Amino acid sequence: MRGVKVLVVGSGGREHALAWKLSQSPQLEALHCAPGNPGMASLGNCHPVRADDAEGLLALAGALETDLVVVGPEAPLVAGLADHLRRAGIAVFGPGGDAARIEGSKTFAKEVMAAAGVRATPTLPIARPPCVIKADGLAAGKGAFVCRTKEEVDNAIARASELGESLVIEELVDAQEVSIFALCDGREVVPLPAAQDYKRVGDGDTGPNTGGMGCYSPFPGVSERVGELVEAIHRPVVTELARRGTPFVGALYAGVFLTDDGPLVFEFNCRFGDPETQVILPRIDGDLLPALAAAAGGALTGVSLAESDDAAVTVAMAAGSYPERGDAGAPIDGVEEAESAGTVVFHAGTALREGRLVTNGGRILNVTGLGNSIAEARDKAYAGVERIHFEGCRYRTDIALGVAEGAHVG
Repeated sequence: MRGVKVLVVGSGGREHALAWKLSQSPQLEALHCAPGNPGMASLGNCHPVRADDAEGLLALAGALETDLVVVGPEAPLVAGLADHLRRAGIAVFGPGGDAARIEGSKTFAKEVMAAAGVRATPTLPIARPPCVIKADGLAAGKGAFVCRTKEEVDNAIARASELGESLVIEELVDAQEVSIFALCDGREVVPLPAAQDYKRVGDGDTGPNTGGMGCYSPFPGVSERVGELVEAIHRPVVTELARRGTPFVGALYAGVFLTDDGPLVFEFNCRFGDPETQVILPRIDGDLLPALAAAAGGALTGVSLAESDDAAVTVAMAAGSYPERGDAGAPIDGVEEAESAGTVVFHAGTALREGRLVTNGGRILNVTGLGNSIAEARDKAYAGVERIHFEGCRYRTDIALGVAEGAHVG
């Protein structure tokens, strides 16, 4: 029996992490990436086809005789990339456009949750502080604004409106957040390790929201019951989407508030998280490829993924002006030294120019450390960060700091 030929779509840190994990599979025959990045190029063959080029990806998948396409970013999924490929008979890990609306429209997500009986963050009729103002559509993790004053409300309305979407106003909930993931085949759900990410750009959760400045896994007190939470949150939503004739196939990601009255969902995403993937996948024991293929084939029944006893911490190294804008062309030094020191460095916004690794985005690198405890993993991640240099680099110094002391796994 021949091995599996896989095409990973995307070019960020999440896609590098997916390629990294899939490259370890004994079932893999060939790994291709489109468009990929310099880190992914060390694992497989990269092809200059954009993630939003559905026709180009269809032609590429056909030419490569691809057995499985794994779509990383949300925008192509919401635009219907998976539908386009499936119509041509190609197996895809990623939801069709109708199911991907769970992320593409917050209003739609609330309708689905209401029908499924899943508790969601309450919606408010008017924007009055304290509240959270969100753009209804995709905003790359930067469309939510926490408002505690009238001035912040006015600013948030202006900034969210610039994204060209209608607005959703929600109650401001003061509670711990956790990211909970499940693999889905349209009917069945398989839990993945839980993680907590850090959205704000600055230490102490200050500054504007970003796509994520770092994260850690496991989440003490939650990881032990992640299966129970997936059954209460993900399964009803997957069942409701199937009832509507839009089965969800892929990674379903719930952003959850842990309140005194139980879990409260503040968002659903239709793909793996970024940077959560960079801590979740290193903590999965065993082969990820058969599980993704089973999900794409509607055959997850009986599949499970074991969670490692290790902890993982990821620190995002970003451009100095991020999240307002990124950076391009600044030389990057020290990646090999960081990897030699025992960290895994995932490329998020890099490029090669005349053989030189340079910046090419907002979040440039994700540095992941593994250890027997969150404290040990954190120390390793920051030891790696300290070895890497590029002009204007910024990163948070407090990723996993609050939970590190005494937060041993198991």
